[in-house]
Amino acid sequence: MIAIIDYDAGNLRSVEKALQFLGHETSVTRDRDKILSADKVILPGVGSFGDAMDKLKSYNLINTINDVAEKNIPFLGICLGLQLLFETSEESEGVAGLGILKGDIVRIPDRNDLKIPHIGWNSLHIMNNGRLFSGIDENSYVYFVHSYYLRAKDENIVTAVTEYSACMHASVEKNNIFACQFHPEKSGAVGLKILENFVSV
Repeated sequence: MIAIIDYDAGNLRSVEKALQFLGHETSVTRDRDKILSADKVILPGVGSFGDAMDKLKSYNLINTINDVAEKNIPFLGICLGLQLLFETSEESEGVAGLGILKGDIVRIPDRNDLKIPHIGWNSLHIMNNGRLFSGIDENSYVYFVHSYYLRAKDENIVTAVTEYSACMHASVEKNNIFACQFHPEKSGAVGLKILENFVSV
């Protein structure tokens, strides 16, 4: 069973539907026991960093997520779910993230010819043999919706980057922790393959 963590963030149902389309049993839940007994855990989300951390605290999910990491249960953060895994975000000054991975979330630099938020399809440069990208072609396109992006402290955990006003760390992997800034559930066949790769870890 794949647990999708419910902390009142948007986009949970589209992730659930994509996994069900692939034939996997899912549970959208904030129940600690269900999450810790799951085969895989996903933290999706759209919204603001500070609000999301407040919700994780109010639902007592921070310790649960830390325990998922420590128990080596495969864990996937999507979009805001990636950002929350890191230490800080310029979107919410003074708010600490989960800090499971080292790095900061920064605002996409303004550029006259580019719109922020970044909404749309961008190609990926795949690197460091990320397991999410097994069987995925270099320069495959995936779908993004965000105004902030990751700057990981350790580039060895970065498994994909994309260019949009800056070189953005688009996906990371460390031990049982996986995360992507883009939305695999909205990225067509490429995104479904990425989700399938995660489920197969």
